[in-house]
Amino acid sequence: MEGVDPQEMAQKSPAENMFVAPSIHPEAILGGASYTHHSAIPEVVSIDLSTECVLGVDEAGRGPVLGPMVYGLLYLPLAQHKALLAETHHFDDSKVLTPAVRSSLMQKLCTPSTDLYRECGWATRVMSARDISAAMLKPAGTYNLNAQAMDATIHLIHEVFAKGINVREIYIDTIGSPAVYQKKLERIFPTTMITVAKKADSFYPCVSAASVCAKVTRDAALEKCYQNYESMVTSSGGAEVAADGWGSGYPSDTRCTAWLKANMDTVFGWGSECRFSWGTAKDLLEAKGSAAKVEWPVDDDEQAKRVTDYFSAPSSDEDDIGSNELGKWFGRPVAEDVF
Repeated sequence: MEGVDPQEMAQKSPAENMFVAPSIHPEAILGGASYTHHSAIPEVVSIDLSTECVLGVDEAGRGPVLGPMVYGLLYLPLAQHKALLAETHHFDDSKVLTPAVRSSLMQKLCTPSTDLYRECGWATRVMSARDISAAMLKPAGTYNLNAQAMDATIHLIHEVFAKGINVREIYIDTIGSPAVYQKKLERIFPTTMITVAKKADSFYPCVSAASVCAKVTRDAALEKCYQNYESMVTSSGGAEVAADGWGSGYPSDTRCTAWLKANMDTVFGWGSECRFSWGTAKDLLEAKGSAAKVEWPVDDDEQAKRVTDYFSAPSSDEDDIGSNELGKWFGRPVAEDVF
C-alpha cells in the first residue's frame, strides 16, 4: 500500500520467537472474551505495603481491525522510577523499541531472578475485538471506544488500590483532552497526584514500561488467534495459509487487508478476532456482491398481538378499544340502573 512505511509495519508486528507472558489466557482469547491479568505484588513492595509507589498506564492496539486492544499498567517504588526503568533498562515508548527488545524487557519483568521482577508489579486488561465491536454497534446507547478505554483504565487502577498498594503518583497517556480526562480521574482518586499527558509513554518511564506490557501482550494474543486460524484451515483441508499471515492487524497493513478479503465468509464475515465496527470490515461486508443479503420477514400488522389484548374483553366498538384500553383490564364499568 502506497504511503505505508515498511519499517513502521515491522515495528507494529510481533517479534519472531516472542516471549509469551503469563497475561496470555488462550481459552479467553480464542473464545473472544475480555479479561484482566495481574502479576504478583513485587517482593520489595509486599514486604512493606506503605512503600510509596508510582504507577503508569498505556494501551496498545487502539487502531487495528484485527485482535484485541490491551491496556497495560505498571507500578514500582517511587524512589526507583527513573533509575531502574529509564537508566538501567532503557524503557521507552513501545512503538520506538524493536519487537525483539520489547519481548526481552517483558521476559525480564516475568523472570524471578531479575531486578525488574523484584521491584515492579504489572497488569493488563485485554479488551477483545468481539466485545469492542458489540459495545460500539449497540442499537441504542452506543458505548464508544474512548469510554471503553477510560473504564478499562479506571478498572485496572482500582484493582491495584484494592491490593493495598500505596500509589502516590499516576501517569497516563491521554484519551482525548488531557485536562478533561485528568479531572475525571482526580475525582475518582482524590488522594493521588495524577498526570494525564500526550506522549506520556515518551516522557514517563512507568508509562513506557506499561506500554511494553500492553504491546507484548497484544502481539502474543494476535499470534495466538492466528495460530488457531492456521490450525482450523489445516485440519479442514482448506486453501493454503498465506505465507505473510495477516500482519500487524492494522488496516494500513496490506497483509491484513489481503487476508480479510481472502478469508471473508459470505454470511458470518470473520471470527471473534475481527472488529466488525471498523470501517474496513464494514466496507468489505457491504461491497456489492461480497456478502450474502439477508431479508428479515416483516410481521403482518393484522396478526400482531399486543400484551393488553390478552387482558381486555372483546368489544364491538373498535374505537372504544383504543381509547379506553387500560380501563377495561379489570372488566367494564357497571351502569347506574343496576343499583
